[in-house]
Amino acid sequence: MHAFEVAAVKERLRETGGGYEIVHESAGLEVGVYSLVAPEPDRQQPHDDDELYVVLEGTGVLEVEGSPVPVIEGTAVFVEAGAEHRFTAYEHLSILVIFERKPAENP
Repeated sequence: MHAFEVAAVKERLRETGGGYEIVHESAGLEVGVYSLVAPEPDRQQPHDDDELYVVLEGTGVLEVEGSPVPVIEGTAVFVEAGAEHRFTAYEHLSILVIFERKPAENP
């Protein structure tokens, strides 16, 4: 069991101008809090693992492979591994990010 305080991480990131902080890591799973504060752009690149975004606070748009997905508090969006995606049209967004971490394949 591993408990973590998402609200405290969210506030700390917001106060420091945004960023990403991992709150849990285990075999097969990474959970983090991602905070975006305008005018700083979302610079993320496609990931090697599937991920789920859950919006904790704010509004914006998640562009996935060129398709806009409006997001508000409580919205969850699944993004497949390798998909081009980034958040736009936000003033401030706090997002819970859940990555499926696949084990490394042996050659």
